[in-house]
Amino acid sequence: MADRIRTKLWMLTVVLTVCCTTVLASCGVSDSPAQQESKGKIAEIVERGTLLVGTTGDYRPLSFCEPDGTYWGFGIEVAQEIAGGLGVRTEFVQTSWPTLTADVLAVPQHFDLAIGGITITETRQETMLMSEGYLANGKTILCRSSEQDRFQSLEDIDKPEVRVMVNPGGLNEKFAREKLTHAVIIVHQKNEEIPGLIADGEADVMITEITEAPYYVQTDARLAAPLLNSPFTHGEIGVLMQKGQEDLLQAVNQTIRRMKSDGTLRRLHEKYGLVYAY
Repeated sequence: MADRIRTKLWMLTVVLTVCCTTVLASCGVSDSPAQQESKGKIAEIVERGTLLVGTTGDYRPLSFCEPDGTYWGFGIEVAQEIAGGLGVRTEFVQTSWPTLTADVLAVPQHFDLAIGGITITETRQETMLMSEGYLANGKTILCRSSEQDRFQSLEDIDKPEVRVMVNPGGLNEKFAREKLTHAVIIVHQKNEEIPGLIADGEADVMITEITEAPYYVQTDARLAAPLLNSPFTHGEIGVLMQKGQEDLLQAVNQTIRRMKSDGTLRRLHEKYGLVYAY
């Protein structure tokens, strides 16, 4: 009887030992969500080997996607500098101006950060993180060269007979609707097509940025930017990302500061015909 009891106790001890060992081992297989979060965003990016960059690809010369899927532009090269600092490659993910905020805040994430003509605003900073500025910005216009003397102020534009074309969902449309209450506002889905439509006479004025206007003036003699040196607004363009990624934000800011100090940022401005303000 005593031997039988000892045998049962031994078997129970073995079972309990195996169970405890299995439980402990399973705990070590994967990190808890809290542990994963504590590793930080950079660790996730480095482990993946790729920085996922959201960009609209419709904003020459900051971010443009060619028909073959190749991305180029000032912002694209800044993103590549950021990725290089992390020791990873870049992968670009299409977003749009109307869906930019939703795409940045999406769970699970569509990309790690967004870049390319994104103005730093208090509204964006309330719900997302924005880097330090790396490009001066401001609202201006494109019009036909033959009519540049006609549009010398906001008052000249805000008239019922003036047709103003903007892309949807971004700050250009917001500015037009707030400041131009008398002009006819035309929303065109593809930002990159608007300059050509202005030149063709489909509208009279495009609300754009001082970062974008010079490119089209240089590449299409039919276009002019008469208010380029006196923009309606003044701001900066930065990198946008979800909150909770402070380690990534710090790395981005370090890259921007390094590019300013070693001349890389100035050289990029010169390459794309942009005004250097730092």
